[in-house]
Amino acid sequence: MVLAASTSAFDQPGTLGFLVVFGMGVLLFFVFRSMAKHLRKVNEAAQQDAAAAPPDGNLAASAPKDPSAPR
Repeated sequence: MVLAASTSAFDQPGTLGFLVVFGMGVLLFFVFRSMAKHLRKVNEAAQQDAAAAPPDGNLAASAPKDPSAPR
């Protein structure tokens, strides 16, 4: 049984495979860094909202009434 030798760059992992995996790793680094920055902003906003909330926890009672708002 003779196996045919293939010369395609996609048949074996090599330089191209390494570059693809490395590129994905670099992209994921920046995506996760951006996500962490956005999550920090959301966490800070939630903490500010919690600090501004009334002590009884009833947010509907403290909301200003707008007569022109739809019901």
